Amino acid sequence: MNAITRDPLLAVAKGLLLFLMAVMAFAAVVCLVVIPAIWIFQSEVAIELAEKGADFPTSQFLLAVTLILALAAGLLAMLFRVFQLLKRIVDTVGEGDPFVPVNAGRLTSMAWLVLAIQVITIPMAGIGIWILNVTEEIRDKGDTVVMEGGVDMNGLLLVLVLFILARVFRKGAEMREELEGTV
Repeated sequence: MNAITRDPLLAVAKGLLLFLMAVMAFAAVVCLVVIPAIWIFQSEVAIELAEKGADFPTSQFLLAVTLILALAAGLLAMLFRVFQLLKRIVDTVGEGDPFVPVNAGRLTSMAWLVLAIQVITIPMAGIGIWILNVTEEIRDKGDTVVMEGGVDMNGLLLVLVLFILARVFRKGAEMREELEGTV
């Protein structure tokens, strides 16, 4: 009987991670499909914007939306990879041997990916604010749009924790190898 069937928490974690990976993959594909679609239908977008009274260049607007979608697709791909690496760590826990050198590498990769995600959100927020500003005049007056930006301290804390855990796992694997060598 393996640890997954004995430990329902591992089974739930594995199922949740598979679900999150599927959602990230689906959302990334949607972003990548929408990019060419908005350019194929740019004349319809321009007509719709003109009907609402937009006085900004449609090409700049479409370029900004394209950049947001491309960055979002990249961000989603990175999140997919983070969840995939975490699932592989959960698999080693289920096998009963989490302190292997490869898990230290996985945690380090996860830390770098989460840091990259934090960096990517900065230009995304800037582009989003530009889109929000230029579309302000064509939005319904009753609509309230709130955009928050800035550095996510929780994300930076996660990066720090992942780097520290990577060192803990690396040291744990080294200690286990030393112990096995002395027996």
